[in-house]
Amino acid sequence: MKNKVIAVMLSVVMAAFCLAGCNGSDANGASSNAEVSGEVSENAEESNAEASAQEESKEESLNDEGMIDPDVAAADEVAKLIDAIYVQTRTEETDQQCIDAKKAWDALTDAQKELVSGEEADPDYFGRDTGDASLDDPRNQDEIGENEILVVSFGTSFNGSRAEDIKGIEDAIAKAYPDWSVRRAFTAQIIINHVQARDGEAIDNVEQALDRAVANNVKNLVVQPTHLMHGAEYDEMKEILDSYNDKFESVAIAEPLLGEVGSDATVINEDKKAVAVAITEEAIKAAGYDSVDAASEDGVAFVFMGHGTSHTAKVSYSQMQTQMNELGYKNVFIGTVEGEPEETACENVIESVMNAGYKKVILRPLMVVAGDHANNDMAGDDDDSWKSMFVASGAFDSVDVQIKGLGGIEAIQALYVAHTGKVIK
Repeated sequence: MKNKVIAVMLSVVMAAFCLAGCNGSDANGASSNAEVSGEVSENAEESNAEASAQEESKEESLNDEGMIDPDVAAADEVAKLIDAIYVQTRTEETDQQCIDAKKAWDALTDAQKELVSGEEADPDYFGRDTGDASLDDPRNQDEIGENEILVVSFGTSFNGSRAEDIKGIEDAIAKAYPDWSVRRAFTAQIIINHVQARDGEAIDNVEQALDRAVANNVKNLVVQPTHLMHGAEYDEMKEILDSYNDKFESVAIAEPLLGEVGSDATVINEDKKAVAVAITEEAIKAAGYDSVDAASEDGVAFVFMGHGTSHTAKVSYSQMQTQMNELGYKNVFIGTVEGEPEETACENVIESVMNAGYKKVILRPLMVVAGDHANNDMAGDDDDSWKSMFVASGAFDSVDVQIKGLGGIEAIQALYVAHTGKVIK
């Protein structure tokens, strides 16, 4: 028996030496084996991490008796249904998925609703009060006629802002051009699904709106984007529209709010000037001052927070800062959530306001709607909101917010009306 064990051990050792010798004789083979080993190791780590996460999830679902907690299980099921519609692609199943998610949410108890947590899901998805959806008009009616103005927006799930800001722009355009039918499209399917699931309001995406126009035999189509600039959303909208050009006798796209982008930060235009004046006057009035100079003398700085973008159109934010300076608005600063361009990042804006010597700050969105970014990223209570970061700097005596979108300002609505009119003519 002892000799057999020794023989087996010798066989294993010899096999190991032989294997090492074979691998050592071929550099490519050694490299290949190392790569395979690395991949196996990496895959093993990923598998272990996934298994660990699954185990952790299971443990969190267990009650004190070690059984699956029915409340957690019910909440998890709703979270999965919400995550399934928190997507940018619409499918044949989307309508039913929206119905199923809301039905499952309504079946939860109040305590269960508080437990909803997923990759994108939380209790606020269905539970947050964002205003009365019935005050909005999805503008998805048929019987359009030969002439249509399609107003394309990114969209918002905040009902109050959608009715005041987006519908406000649409209403102004409809009033100005009564011979044209005004219809709506959103570019954010995630938002469309949210509104549809929560409020039962069906809003067309761009393809749906264009298909509706074709089905209604529209001949002349004017598209008015409510986007701030010629950015990524504008490009995506135009790409979709290009595939429908031969479906209409005429197609025209009006300018977004800030007009042409321009080559660098020094390039400004009449659109940017009009926007700068309009938003600053609104902020001053809401703050109770007679002029921007009066606010400045009282140590007040106005900070307008836009979204920001990696698109080349991000220079538009720098141009808006240039425009504010050209107008003599030295206490007005432009920032962005994304921090692109770099000087618009929150920490850089805080430093600029500090260096300028202002001790009071008023934050206001540089966005068409006062939606999630305005309410959470700007005015929220989390540590990473702009309000919280300005307060945490300890450099200011007061930090206040004005949660109002650009779309509700009459002067801004008039700019969109003018842009539409230029292409109609």
